[in-house]
Amino acid sequence: MEMHEINFENARPIDGYGPGFFRVGGQVFEGSLCVSPTSVASWGGFEDTKTLMGFAGKIDVLFVGTGAEIAHIPRDLRQMLEAAGIGVEVMNSPSACRTYNVLLSEGRRIAAALLAV
Repeated sequence: MEMHEINFENARPIDGYGPGFFRVGGQVFEGSLCVSPTSVASWGGFEDTKTLMGFAGKIDVLFVGTGAEIAHIPRDLRQMLEAAGIGVEVMNSPSACRTYNVLLSEGRRIAAALLAV
């Protein structure tokens, strides 16, 4: 088996998470977040569509982390994102963090909207 070190270039991976926080690129952020290869911003949850729509044309897929458990997102939110050309993948927040990091290491055009665990 050949091992390769992961190189995130200038992007910051999600290093960890815990009750009410995420650690991105070694920095701790409280509450829910939107993370992309170039930015980290607080996210107001499913009603905060302005933050999510800011990704239109910049990403191909948005991972939506719904907290500790997987849950459906509002149908109108999914439809709005997909109409803007953003693919939506819903999972619990820990899975969204891991998936984000894997695709980030591949240089993909992705972002994650994460509800705190």
